[in-house]
Amino acid sequence: MSILLEMSMFPTDKSESKSKEVSEVIKIIRESGASYQLTAMATIIETKTLKEALNLVEKCYSRLEELGCNRVYATLKFDIRKGHENRLKTKIESVEKHIGEVSK
Repeated sequence: MSILLEMSMFPTDKSESKSKEVSEVIKIIRESGASYQLTAMATIIETKTLKEALNLVEKCYSRLEELGCNRVYATLKFDIRKGHENRLKTKIESVEKHIGEVSK
């Protein structure tokens, strides 16, 4: 099974720049061992189970709470597909078969 999670999570009660807090969230994701891709607007993460993805979301929120964030904004989108894996990479390759290399 492949769970693709597109997640954006940051505090709204801190400074205008969110990079410090987002960096802490990315550390949690990186340390989880899950494949991920950071983009300018969100992070795309691939896990093998929904439970793993949801636990990761909870760990990220808990880290922001530890940092004293009293209000957190988060968006989550899931693409859940049985019988597949490594879709973080293969979905892009599928598009590239049609139009060539895409901006990465």
